[in-house]
Amino acid sequence: VQLQASGGGLVQAGDSLRLSCVASGVTFGAYATGWFRQEPGKEREFVAAIVGNGGSTWYADSVKGRFTISRDNAKNTVYLQMNSLKPEDTAVYYCAARRGWGSLVYNDYAFWGQGTQVTVSS
Repeated sequence: VQLQASGGGLVQAGDSLRLSCVASGVTFGAYATGWFRQEPGKEREFVAAIVGNGGSTWYADSVKGRFTISRDNAKNTVYLQMNSLKPEDTAVYYCAARRGWGSLVYNDYAFWGQGTQVTVSS
């Protein structure tokens, strides 16, 4: 499984961004997908996850109501719509995939994309 994350950038507080994670080499609908983020010197933290058929989603408390995870399996793509961005959302965002159910634990994910930088200025 190869994952390619994109869509990051430099925005101002209150702006929106949409991250994309494109998978290749697999039937993506068989994989739960998660988004994690990491700031320099800190541990990678869970942001959101979605099961393979899109029927269940999970969010970190810090992003509930602002971020939405979704997927289009026909395009082998998972999205993270990020609204009302805050400076504390600044991090490198990674997408990850695992067979089976979704998980909030990064060690449960076997496949990782390369990360995309999101920077939110105040």
